[in-house]
Amino acid sequence: MNSSRRDWLQRTACGFGHTALLAMLHQQAGGRATAVAAGPLAPRQPHFPARAKNIIFLFLHGGVSHVDTFDPKPMLDKMDGKPLPFEQGLQFAGDLGNLLRSPWKFQNHGESGLPVSALFPHISTCIDDLCVIRSMKVEQVDHGGAILQLHTGSAVFPRPSVGAWVVYGLGSENQDLPGFVTLSPPTIHGAAQNAASGFLPAAYQATSIGNATLPMKNAGIRNLSPAERLVRQQRLQLDLIQRANRAHRAQVAEDSRLDARIEAFELAFRMQTAAPVAIDLNQETETTQRAYGIDVGPADNFGRQCLLARRLVERGVRFVQCSHTYKWDQHGGLKNGHEVNAREVDQPIAALINDLKQRNLLSETLVVFATEFGRTPMAQGKDGRDHNPYGFSLWLAGGGVKGGMAYGATDEFGYHAVEKVTTMYDLHATLLHLLGLDHERLTYRYAGRDFRLTDVHGDVIHELIA
Repeated sequence: MNSSRRDWLQRTACGFGHTALLAMLHQQAGGRATAVAAGPLAPRQPHFPARAKNIIFLFLHGGVSHVDTFDPKPMLDKMDGKPLPFEQGLQFAGDLGNLLRSPWKFQNHGESGLPVSALFPHISTCIDDLCVIRSMKVEQVDHGGAILQLHTGSAVFPRPSVGAWVVYGLGSENQDLPGFVTLSPPTIHGAAQNAASGFLPAAYQATSIGNATLPMKNAGIRNLSPAERLVRQQRLQLDLIQRANRAHRAQVAEDSRLDARIEAFELAFRMQTAAPVAIDLNQETETTQRAYGIDVGPADNFGRQCLLARRLVERGVRFVQCSHTYKWDQHGGLKNGHEVNAREVDQPIAALINDLKQRNLLSETLVVFATEFGRTPMAQGKDGRDHNPYGFSLWLAGGGVKGGMAYGATDEFGYHAVEKVTTMYDLHATLLHLLGLDHERLTYRYAGRDFRLTDVHGDVIHELIA
């Protein structure tokens, strides 16, 4: 294509002007480039006043036993070793044995007096900040389906993840960092789908730091160091690439992947300065690091995730997910397995809640403690428990939630949710509500219909909102 000298000067001049504009806006924003561009991650107003601004989603992969943690069942102690006195229902992995009492003692804690088992001595000190939902149920008995429903609302069809919906609805407060970050995500049971954007524009998918196979100590964001020594030179190169990308986009059918790539180049450029500081845990005091269990024992890996999650949300990242994978599936060896697992997460989670409180961040940060399903009250083999999707527990803290309360209940054995039964749709509707989003209004048109996270279901649980 023939170009005049004047055309060439006009095109290249855009790079210098853009660089200057970026610098001025960055200075005006006090270190954040929030006003740089009204891109897909630009902050948007909620549907109504929000109680929470951010979510830290703690995913414990495998199925934490509710009857051994947050839902004590005296009847299990009384009838230990006896058959279940009613029809078992669906069997998942063959015949199950008789009732199995919990190996751990429960004790009431805090002013609320809510019981927590000896598995979580640190979390128990935070019980007055927790709202324990004891009546959860999920539609799938296998890990893959249940995990997908927890993370995306659907156990069957590929759908956008909760984090993607949140960033789609609200954008992000810091344009120098991703809006959605997943730390040490699972590599099985849904894997990337758990943090994907699905049919939403690709810009809303998560940025991963590490994965379940890599120690968090060695994880990071690849290729953050600039190839060019001068920022100005790198900016000029990026402007040249972006002009080519936008010219190509104008000639092809709409493709959110191309749009996401264009946005990703710009975000990566800004992240070169912001991200290394955000993920550098050495900037924290030794006291803070020790509180999370970093470098002092089995809590190191999850402690690094929790501390990094706090550093990210205080910098405006909208949704951060921490994953403890894949360890809680105790079909056998329940006592040893759950104790090992608890030692890895108990101290970091309590430290996260206390740290957020001390920094006045808990009131605006919703912490979610979630697992895909619970475990059966009957023994599997000699000393294990099978999957139980019919009734289990998770908890919420901060972000406008009432602390020191239990919501709903399972039956006297902990098998079925029987009081204020809570579905995944209800949970997701409530999370969105706390962020100021109406789950029925947060929709995206795809394949001729309007989709939403909760499909055609879901009720906000107003009773647990402060």
